[in-house]
Amino acid sequence: MSLAAIAFFVFASAAIASALMVVVSKNPVHSVLFLITAFISVAGLFVLMGAEYLAMLLVVVYVGAVAVLFLFVVMMLDVDFVELKQGFLQYMPVASVLATIVVVELIFVVAVWSLPSNVELAHPSPTAAETVTDPNGPTNIEALGLILYTDYIHYFQIAGIILLIAMIGAIILTFRTRDGVRKQDPAAQVARKREDGVELVDIKSGQGLS
Repeated sequence: MSLAAIAFFVFASAAIASALMVVVSKNPVHSVLFLITAFISVAGLFVLMGAEYLAMLLVVVYVGAVAVLFLFVVMMLDVDFVELKQGFLQYMPVASVLATIVVVELIFVVAVWSLPSNVELAHPSPTAAETVTDPNGPTNIEALGLILYTDYIHYFQIAGIILLIAMIGAIILTFRTRDGVRKQDPAAQVARKREDGVELVDIKSGQGLS
């Protein structure tokens, strides 16, 4: 067995076990920690598949932002999970139907993935298992950068400006003016002279400073 196969089984087993513990764990903090472990394991699988950009995106966005945000929200909010679990059985029929639909969709995905190439389809195209990257061409990140900063540079810049405006708007909306808060005035500090802060007092001998 090759090293890549061993790594695949390790990451896949860790991802499945972590996903199960996310659902099984009674402590919500433990569930979020297992969710982070599942994200990291799936990122390892992406690296083995040659999709290093997706792996980096999964770690930076989901582990570094979303999962940590969930963890802080769960730890900071005083949520009564016992009350939330009440009435769980009345949603069981709907949940069973949704779970059945998801399982059927996964079965179709696996069937299409493992479909032999000699089977004729209405619109023949290579299966996902047959689609591989060009080993002699650029990597995924290089190819994405070439397309993003050439053909879609204007859309990329517009998206950045929109996000910047949204960030400034969020700061302005949440900014509150409070009375009694001492603030610095950089202009007054720079323009401050020696006479404004130093006072020379001539104290005679034997007299104190009142």
